[in-house]
Amino acid sequence: MASRTSARVIAVANQKGGVGKTTTAINLATALAAVGKTVLILDLDPQGNASTGLGVGKNQRPVSAYDLIVGKAALRDAVVATAVPRLYLVPSTLDLLGVELEIAGDADRASKVSRAIEGYDSVPYRFDYILADCPPSLNLLTVNALAAAHALLVPLQCEFFALEGLSQLLQTFEQVRKTINPELELHGVVLTMYDSRNSLAAQVVQDVRAFLGDKVYETIIPRNVRVSEAPSHGKPAILYDLKCPGSQAYLKLASEVIRRERQLMAA
Repeated sequence: MASRTSARVIAVANQKGGVGKTTTAINLATALAAVGKTVLILDLDPQGNASTGLGVGKNQRPVSAYDLIVGKAALRDAVVATAVPRLYLVPSTLDLLGVELEIAGDADRASKVSRAIEGYDSVPYRFDYILADCPPSLNLLTVNALAAAHALLVPLQCEFFALEGLSQLLQTFEQVRKTINPELELHGVVLTMYDSRNSLAAQVVQDVRAFLGDKVYETIIPRNVRVSEAPSHGKPAILYDLKCPGSQAYLKLASEVIRRERQLMAA
């Protein structure tokens, strides 16, 4: 049940926190915007880190993803511009913490996000991509994002338990594909927070590539202080320090995503 919209919808998800999920969402979106794509980030994480990381303060979120999901607002009312040209945001608020209980009894509880973004064509922007930044759990919000998405992108930290967590996420992915959204595809897994000085990190890269083959992006995102600093300045790393290794890696990842998009669309 991928959303019937001319934009490509990609869910950025990993149920484990601290793996660079939101960092990947905002920097990939910024990199796509930098090469001329018009992009919307849908912040589905109650923590609102994508919103904060793009410089959209709590007082600049009168309409949020919560309002979309419960049907209080249309997409056109929730979209805000960011400091990045061609990059827009549907912000998050803490209201999302309780939204699962509110919609749990609804027959369409898994398709709330799909329905919200199907009204996208009434927005005065033509998005090429909609990136859904999911919460760090396999809850109903994540299921909603997967139900609405054409593809899943998984940021995976180069650490010991990486594959264990990935297996759980892929089980949810398969379940959603079988029961709700047969069009859902695994776009790819991006390895994050790579430290070349750590022999374990290199082993994780090897193991993940052996497990998933070409579904793992060639680009690896290095552990980088400048990337970590950027959110506190309300900027994507690409704006904060374009030349740092992390920013350059996200630019390469964007090129790879676009290349895979062409392959998926041609298939």
